[in-house]
Amino acid sequence: MAEWLVEDGIGEERAFRLSNDEIEELRLRWPAQGLLAGMVADAILIERPSANGRARVQFASGDQAFARNIPRQASVGAHVRVQVTREAIAERGRLKLAQARHTDAAICDAPSLADQLAVEGHDVRTAPTPSPSADWDALWADAALREVMLAGGSLLLAETPALTLIDVDWWGDDPSAVTGAIARTLRRFDLGGNIAIDFPTVSTRAERKTIDEQLGIFLQDWPHERTAMNGFGLVQIVRRLERPSLLHRIARDRRGAVARLLLRRAEMLEGAGRIALYAQPSVLDCLRDDWLEELRRRTGRQVTLRPDPGLAFDAPHAQIVPL
Repeated sequence: MAEWLVEDGIGEERAFRLSNDEIEELRLRWPAQGLLAGMVADAILIERPSANGRARVQFASGDQAFARNIPRQASVGAHVRVQVTREAIAERGRLKLAQARHTDAAICDAPSLADQLAVEGHDVRTAPTPSPSADWDALWADAALREVMLAGGSLLLAETPALTLIDVDWWGDDPSAVTGAIARTLRRFDLGGNIAIDFPTVSTRAERKTIDEQLGIFLQDWPHERTAMNGFGLVQIVRRLERPSLLHRIARDRRGAVARLLLRRAEMLEGAGRIALYAQPSVLDCLRDDWLEELRRRTGRQVTLRPDPGLAFDAPHAQIVPL
């Protein structure tokens, strides 16, 4: 099985499968945010189960989820034990509630990314500090721009309430260049759920068949279901969705994502002095007190905040300054 590098970051967990110092596959989790996939807890039933055992439940934290397989005889106000199967996902103008299922398992917290990967049989290596070899900044920038450059064109991405769309803007000669880039982007962004890929320039049946075959090869070890390309050049992919992708996290909580990016950069600093964090004021406002305290503990340095309204929103930086 593949080796994964896991960073227990401040405010987020990052798991990378690396190849030649580039991230080939990502898993990302924000532990401090609501219900996490895999956790088992007791919740209160706040509506009667439907005929197929679906109902809304509320946890002690106040978070709600749509649960399935709830016993039909359960009444409103009853305590039921559920396991979270998908985290809440923010969309334009609304929050899509988490999903859960009834279970008899023992109460437990959500497993860490390292634990999940180990259970799946992967080799896991944990990093006490962020790895400078991982191209996290480049991957983050691609997700923020919603564009991935490739030989002969680019992939344009858009997240919608219904699906994630990948528009293939490509004029090259070798289809494997674009199909390989698509497969890599799916893994690098940790995409899941419904994904539509639009190939507007593909017109012949032979081209469609070639791309279908190559997608099958590049995605053979990535669990999913896929339709064949239709006559309009559209392919639909469905993958189990457990958590928001990097693309969705940046799109729906850009300030929080930039703040976490800044903390990772600060952890990597070397030298004597204190750490100065430079960013837009709204980004610095997202830095929780416990995150800053953890940064002080990990680095052994004092931390100061330097609001800079003239700094580009997605360009925070950290540096060592004299005491």
